[in-house]
This record gives sequence, C-alpha cells and structure tokens, in this order.
Amino acid sequence: MEELAPVSSNVVRHHSVISRAMREASNGHKGCVLWFTGLSGAGKSTLAHALEEELFGRQCQTCVLDGDNVRHGLCGDLGFSREDRQENIRRIAEMAKLFVETGTIVMTAFISPFREDRRKARSVIGERDFIEIFCDCPTEICESRDVKGHYKKARAGLIPEFTGITSPYETPENPDCVIDTSKLSLQESVGKIVNLLELSGLFLSDHFVPQAG
Repeated sequence: MEELAPVSSNVVRHHSVISRAMREASNGHKGCVLWFTGLSGAGKSTLAHALEEELFGRQCQTCVLDGDNVRHGLCGDLGFSREDRQENIRRIAEMAKLFVETGTIVMTAFISPFREDRRKARSVIGERDFIEIFCDCPTEICESRDVKGHYKKARAGLIPEFTGITSPYETPENPDCVIDTSKLSLQESVGKIVNLLELSGLFLSDHFVPQAG
C-alpha cells in the first residue's frame, strides 16, 4: 500500500522529539500490530480484548482497534463495497502505524477478508511490526455464535456482501499465528499469543513479568 501523496503541497511531515526507541525503552516492550483476521463470529474481538487485558495487567501500553467501533467514527462514512472495504483497511493501517510509533502494542479486530488488503496493511505498518493472527473457525460455529443475527439476515438476502455467505473470505496463506477458536479456550488462545510475543523478543526488560499459570 503505497503512501498517498498529500492533497496540499504545503503539508510537511514533522517528527517527535521523543523517539520511538525512547518510548519503547520506557514501556519495556516494542510497539507492534497484532492483526486479527477471520470470519464474523470467529472470536477476533473477544480474543483481542482478552489479550489486551492480560498485557495491560503486565503494565504494557496497549490499544484495541475494533471493527464496529471504528465504523462508528473514523470510518462511519464507508459501506461494505469492495472499494469501501479497501479504504476501511487503509485507514486502520495508517492509524495503527501511528500508535506503533508511540511504542504501543496495537490489536486490530477486523474481518479484513481479502489477502491483498492485508498485504497492503502489512506494507503500511512494516514487516517487522506486523503480526497476522488468523482466528480459524468453521462457518457453522461462527453462525451459531451470532447473537446479532447477521448470518440469518445474510442468508435471507437482507445483508448484501456479507463475508462467508455472499462475499468471499480469503484464508491467510502464511499467517504468523493460527488460533483455532473452535478448539482452544480463550485462556489457551491468549497464552499462545503471549508465548509468541515472548519468543519474538517483543519484551525488552523486567518490565514484563510472566504470570504464573
């Protein structure tokens, strides 16, 4: 996803006096984006918020960007056409990148059904800062969890372009982590991701203290 040229030629990029490295040293961990992707009902938001709770309890600087919440504000002008979904992901990637520069661990919970859009998001955020987590869950289980009734409405033709029913979901080909939310408990899922972060060297010092269990 190439950086867009500013509309005005008078726009100049300014750099903070406080560097990212300084912020990360103060935080005790590096900044990164954990990009959760999967079908509606696969557990993306639930897992992202549970992980944030775990990391925040360990004094990490965290932020969750949730699909529904973002569409209430920043992306409230967008629909669900292919073009609008592309723009939705572009905006999210740019926003997540800003948070990463502050040394924050960002969790994004969006269906982001198309591989090309996720590739572009990785390009914007940067390869070393982007961790793709695929919440793998069969459609029938996702549908059974659907308290909002979206799947039922989609099958009745009331919701057009609904991922998994009338619009495709392109499974990640090489995600950094796969969480089978139909088999793993929430606690097990969180533990698996925390272990991945530990192995990746995300935590810089004793600021991060592993919890028992």
